[in-house]
Amino acid sequence: MTGVETREDWLKGRISGRGAMVARWLSLAAAPTFAVMALVAALAPAEMICGATQGPFSLQGMVPMYALMSAFHLAPWLRLFR
Repeated sequence: MTGVETREDWLKGRISGRGAMVARWLSLAAAPTFAVMALVAALAPAEMICGATQGPFSLQGMVPMYALMSAFHLAPWLRLFR
């Protein structure tokens, strides 16, 4: 044994059986969830959003935050289609 362990080997040791499958599906759920939240925040009436004085497309609102979170969670999707 070389002592070098891949991420997949570590995960198999930590989460075996159904846990690994659940973790994979949960990682795929993050990006679409944040994308839908960004869309809802962009289309919601201004009085329903916390920062009602800001426009929906300003860089300080909820829409850019959710869009960035969606972009940062795209890695599992990119690995899936690679």
